[in-house]
Amino acid sequence: MAKKNEDFVTHIASRNEDFPQWYTDVVVKTDMVDYSEVKGCMVIKPYGYAVWELIQSELDARFKETGHVNAYFPLFIPENLLKKEAEHVEGFAPEVAWVTHGGSEELAERLCVRPTSETIICSMYSKWIQSYRDLPVLINQWANVVRWEKSTRPFLRTTEFLWQEGHTAHANAEEAEEETKRMLGVYCDFMENVLAIPIISGRKSEKEKFAGALATYTMEALMQDGKALQMGTSHNLGDHFAKAYDITYLSREGKLEYCHTTSWGTSTRMIGGVIMVHGDDRGLVLPPRVAPIQVVIIPIAAHKPGVLEKADELFRQLKDAGIRVKVDDSDQSAGWKFNQWEMKGVPVRLEIGPKDIENSQVVIVRRDDHEKSVLPMEGLTAAIKDTLNAVHKGLYERALAMRESKTVDAATFEQLKEGVKNGFVRAMWCQERECEEAIKEKTGATTRCMPFDQSAIGDVCVHCGKPAKALTYFAKAY
Repeated sequence: MAKKNEDFVTHIASRNEDFPQWYTDVVVKTDMVDYSEVKGCMVIKPYGYAVWELIQSELDARFKETGHVNAYFPLFIPENLLKKEAEHVEGFAPEVAWVTHGGSEELAERLCVRPTSETIICSMYSKWIQSYRDLPVLINQWANVVRWEKSTRPFLRTTEFLWQEGHTAHANAEEAEEETKRMLGVYCDFMENVLAIPIISGRKSEKEKFAGALATYTMEALMQDGKALQMGTSHNLGDHFAKAYDITYLSREGKLEYCHTTSWGTSTRMIGGVIMVHGDDRGLVLPPRVAPIQVVIIPIAAHKPGVLEKADELFRQLKDAGIRVKVDDSDQSAGWKFNQWEMKGVPVRLEIGPKDIENSQVVIVRRDDHEKSVLPMEGLTAAIKDTLNAVHKGLYERALAMRESKTVDAATFEQLKEGVKNGFVRAMWCQERECEEAIKEKTGATTRCMPFDQSAIGDVCVHCGKPAKALTYFAKAY
């Protein structure tokens, strides 16, 4: 039976009373991040960075399985390169940070600190690609980017953040479109099977698409406060960037053709999503597959003979099985340790004391549902692995149920206006930009995506009454 809230961490704000403060408390008090001396920039502390390393490892393996390789490109982009794709530079201009001096000397040309890398990478592809034999080019980069944000929040929106960005070049439009959707699928699989986050995927509106793209596909998750978070995007750039940067190849028929390019990326923003989807009033709740510590062992009555020795034995057993495990043998009280590791979101806690040793058992407590039970020491490793999988499944199902409870269909504008106060709204839309902007102005909600499953729920636009062209998800968003 779960303990009352007052028995646990009490210095984290309640989600229901103040969700933004709850989020800030969680990321700071669980040692995920700290604020730096540079406005809008965060320090990712070891515990938070360990989560990012696990995310990076899982995604990188998936990219390599699909034939992509890693490279690195310069942080600085000459202004003339940025200006070659007019729509692109216009879209990023308000967020660009510029370097104007090198030492004490003014630069002959300003350098942009990369907000994204399409321009610098495309300039290299124009050198590297000569023939159809050079295609496709499938490259990914793990890097940092800078976007001068007016309002910042750790992980969700910061001036500098970490991410990955894939950049590919293809012989034709069909291959580029296939790549764009394939990589979105890789992201979606990762979100659900690693982060335990259910997502809605689909196409962005013309207004919301990436600057310079032919089409942008997105995956959207719903946070516990009813706001959406864009977890990653994949862009079909068509031949727009190829024409701007002269990326051509000699076809099999001996004809000079423009390449078709894509880009796709996700970032440390995912960690913010994990926190806001799974966390509770006790702190973090980490999905086991990205938890830096999957199991914490708490010795009970550690001063008694054999307790620490048995805890160390269990530690070695689990570690040898590939489980990320820690023994907390500090001199803090057992209750303090319980609270501390619950706050930090460790998926499973094992308690081992003299009576447990006598009975060849351990006490196990799940972080997701606080379920406490007893397990025999024999076969413990397999049981722990099963429990970690059960925690993942439980987190996903809970997040899915939350999303479904906060998703409504709207046939009228009043229904949409009311629905976006609490979560996703599915409604028919005319796809007119003027209508999209009016909805945002009146409700604060944006078009999140037009899902791939276009099962119509009406015939007319929810706002203007014109013939509808697409089923669309609307929501307020981070």
